[in-house]
Amino acid sequence: MPRLLKLVRGLCALTLPLALAGCNLVVMSPSGDIAAQQRDLIVVSTVLMLLIIIPVMCLTVYFAWHYRRSNVNAKYDPEWHHSTRLEVVIWSAPLAIIIALGAVTWISTHKLDPYRPLDRIDATRPVSGEVKPLTVEVVALDWKWLFIYPEQGIATVNEMAAPIDRPIEFKITASSVMNSFYIPALAGQIYAMPGMQTKLHAVINKEGEYEGFSANYSGEGFSGMRFKFHGLSEDGFGQWVARVKNQGSALNRDAYLKLERPSTRNPVMYYATAETGLFDAIVNLCAKPGQMCMKDMMHVDMMGGGGKESEENRKRLEYDARFSTEMAPGATHPASGQPSHSSQDPQGVNEPASGNNNGHSGHGDHASHGATPAPEQLNTNTKP
Repeated sequence: MPRLLKLVRGLCALTLPLALAGCNLVVMSPSGDIAAQQRDLIVVSTVLMLLIIIPVMCLTVYFAWHYRRSNVNAKYDPEWHHSTRLEVVIWSAPLAIIIALGAVTWISTHKLDPYRPLDRIDATRPVSGEVKPLTVEVVALDWKWLFIYPEQGIATVNEMAAPIDRPIEFKITASSVMNSFYIPALAGQIYAMPGMQTKLHAVINKEGEYEGFSANYSGEGFSGMRFKFHGLSEDGFGQWVARVKNQGSALNRDAYLKLERPSTRNPVMYYATAETGLFDAIVNLCAKPGQMCMKDMMHVDMMGGGGKESEENRKRLEYDARFSTEMAPGATHPASGQPSHSSQDPQGVNEPASGNNNGHSGHGDHASHGATPAPEQLNTNTKP
């Protein structure tokens, strides 16, 4: 029986490395600069934490072995209760590591902000001012990915490409439920949410075919919500764009509404043209004809709701319109009820209108001082 247990343990020890050898640890071997910096952050954080974990684990084994019952040489002091030297080590080491982790986290949080445009291609090459980022509009559908290239005027489903060493600006949204856009070789994941737009800036530094997928459970077809990301040379990217234009159809509102319907494990699809403003309509939840866009709805709410301006704005607009027409020569002033004078009439320009006992001046006073009656004074029944 002991021999059998040793054999089983030996087989397990051999099986584990063989199983791990088949894993593609893309997170620890990325092909994009942002993912590489995130990999370095993982390594630094892990090493800092191991500075505490490894000594604690070793001391645990040492104490258990040294103070075992059969070790009669171990010194036992039942009155021991404090050691200043030991307390300094126990508290200072974790505190130093926490400070180091905090500094690394603070710097990396700002440097690797997905909304921050890139300032370098890799560790040795900064981004030059002449380089224009490639814009890709990403829409998470049920259950597939739509990629729109506004600069190239094309769109694809479940396949995207980008030239190497060129910054990429992703604009990301969703049509119905929340998803998570993730290409491990390129950068960390970022959420795609309906009615909202998130951003991601990244760059791919090596040519190749990489896996992309949704990292957030979103329903029945979630497991098949995967796509291929191609890192290509500039010439290769141009050829890929040309192939999409030659093989694709048109992506207009009608085509999008059909594509938006839930479906699983969709094949790659190409669209030779993409309707201008489609992504903005998707973000504002108004892709269907006749729908009010969310930004217009928020504007209506800001102006008072119900499709009307607020009462204050309504009064101001009404007053401005009537004041501009009623201030013609001979017209009655809305506030005082007195006839207004021509702008060429010195009497009207320099003297207030008669009969104004409440301190309000007539049109001449407005011409000389630039004052305008308040909207609440607008009353056609006001008597002099």
